[in-house]
Amino acid sequence: MAQINNTNSATKLWTPANIVTLIRICLVPVFVVALISPWPEWFSLPQIANNEKSLIAAGIFVLISCTDWLDGYLARSRGEVTNFGKFMDPLADKILVTAALLALVELGTLPSWVVLIILAREFIVSGVRMMAATEGVVIAASWYGKFKTVFQMIAIVLFTIKDSHMVGSIGSAFTDVLWLVSWIVMIIALVLTIVSMMDYIVKARHLLGFGKDADNDISDKQEVGLSESEREDELTAAQYAQRVLDAAKNSGMSIGTAESLTGGLIAATLTEIPGSSAVVKGGVVSYATSIKESCLDVSSKTIEQFGVVSTQTVQEMAVGACEKLECDIAVAVSGIAGPGGAQPDKPVGTVCMAIVQKRGATRVWVDHFAGDRDEVRQQTVKAALVRLYGEISK
Repeated sequence: MAQINNTNSATKLWTPANIVTLIRICLVPVFVVALISPWPEWFSLPQIANNEKSLIAAGIFVLISCTDWLDGYLARSRGEVTNFGKFMDPLADKILVTAALLALVELGTLPSWVVLIILAREFIVSGVRMMAATEGVVIAASWYGKFKTVFQMIAIVLFTIKDSHMVGSIGSAFTDVLWLVSWIVMIIALVLTIVSMMDYIVKARHLLGFGKDADNDISDKQEVGLSESEREDELTAAQYAQRVLDAAKNSGMSIGTAESLTGGLIAATLTEIPGSSAVVKGGVVSYATSIKESCLDVSSKTIEQFGVVSTQTVQEMAVGACEKLECDIAVAVSGIAGPGGAQPDKPVGTVCMAIVQKRGATRVWVDHFAGDRDEVRQQTVKAALVRLYGEISK
């Protein structure tokens, strides 16, 4: 039996998506060698000039970059998202970009200060996310980071194919269209690099000690599951819904929901109460993955890396609900109500929840509720209302 389990683990590890990711990493040295080494001389190919060598290197870089889309597609289409893939996929991208930037510095094509800004951003963001993780807070990547990556990739390709050294005056440099385009794209990439870094810092400001509510925010770090007071509270979901509505009216806040496993029960519990229209903007029942992506702007890469039942996905669902419903605060839930759907690390009853406020505050939880399908859903509704009330009444 042990031998069978080991075989299954190995099969799960060596999925086509993971193999493509490892090939992407292995191709990085090929790109670097193609770009900076005198390989035409090694293979007695004097007809290949420096310009052609640069084009070949750029082609290899583009090919490697495209495999990022391929492994994501394979993992989603085959249902083979693994922890190994979640770890290696973003690491492969960072290895590729870092290697390309350092190679361009060695060639004298790119000044070192550009690389310093980009790498400093990666170190700072990684540190912020690591610190947030220790506090139980998940900071989702924004569109700034996604566009930053795209512009960095384009800039690297442009700098790879343009002349390694500029010759002549500044005036003559501005007559070189490729030189201008390369630097315009790189500057945009650098701006997005800095902006995306600041976005992370702003989202984690309460963890870093910034802001007037820093001490309160740090003391309110996230917990896994309901607290003892939440579990022992005898109030019903409907009574908590009334508290949520009263608190929202008093604070002038509007509410939205994004629901998967509860199928709209949170919004229904709120809107059963007369006068709820004064604060409830609406709800999105994003039961299918495609609806999460199209209606709530949840990233397909987030779902691929972390799954639909994850704090990362529900956080993006809540952010999407805030934006689409134009509300001040939104709660999002996704989970496994049963009887089927259990995973090795996510048994039936696992529920991920996020509450996001328009001003940027974010809270995430992971619960493990007991009972049948209906009981899990009802417990999720009450937990969502308890936490909504807690966030609004702060």
